[in-house]
Amino acid sequence: MTPLGAVFRPQLAPERLRSVCDVAESSGLEELWLWEDCFREGGISTAAAALAWTERVRVGVGLLPVPLRNVAITAMEVASLRRMFPGRAIVGVGHGVQDWMGQVGARVESPVTLLREHLVALRALLGGERLTVDGRYVTLDDVALDWPPEGPQGGVLAGATGPRSLRLSGEAADGTILTAATNAEGVRKARRLVEEGRAAAGREAGPHPVVVYLLTATGPDAAARLRAELVAEGLDSVPDLGVAGDAGAVAEAVERLVEAGADSVVLQPTADEPDPEGFVRFAAEDVRPLVP
Repeated sequence: MTPLGAVFRPQLAPERLRSVCDVAESSGLEELWLWEDCFREGGISTAAAALAWTERVRVGVGLLPVPLRNVAITAMEVASLRRMFPGRAIVGVGHGVQDWMGQVGARVESPVTLLREHLVALRALLGGERLTVDGRYVTLDDVALDWPPEGPQGGVLAGATGPRSLRLSGEAADGTILTAATNAEGVRKARRLVEEGRAAAGREAGPHPVVVYLLTATGPDAAARLRAELVAEGLDSVPDLGVAGDAGAVAEAVERLVEAGADSVVLQPTADEPDPEGFVRFAAEDVRPLVP
């Protein structure tokens, strides 16, 4: 069965998160995803709250921008979540939006190099290794976690868009997150690039889940809201992007992404979604039964 999730968008005030978590838990939603968008809400703090307010929902952070974070801090926080809430914390890292990174003095000359170094070190630390690293961006001197996660926890996913980053995700990450700017053909291309990276690193064996966000609008003004967001994001010329309509239409859009290579799909409401709690209930109670 294809895992189905929904996003709590950080355009909503942090205090709104608890009511959304309550609905996610009671409605049977499988995954609730959070973003660390500058300059809105912290990814780890909101994930910790969401995990504490629920008992079975998996909580994804997609994604933590690595230029903002020392890899040891990332490892400590992820390990803490996974020990406190075993099997429920999904974590992705990525370049971050470069303009935002520039605003805080964290923009680097080679985002791909930084992401590679961060991924390699983060996965090793979470795996209980002791590291000494002298990289271009990541430096560690005899560092190991006192409390690494216990048992398999799903690894670390990487958010990626361009060809180099997608190949890197295949080489160095345990899964890939694709943005809502990815249609079915984009998923196929991304999957090929990820597999190229896996082959280059000799990592073809084992799973590499691809998570895809699907911009989704439902209700009487769904088409207008979807269109407005695509225009605002400069994506209105991309064919077959997003979906507006009832549960049947959304389920069909989910299936198209799965057929193209997605392993799980996360419904992303428009930024002006009028009923975030209702959106989560719609995903869990109306769309989920229609997705095989």
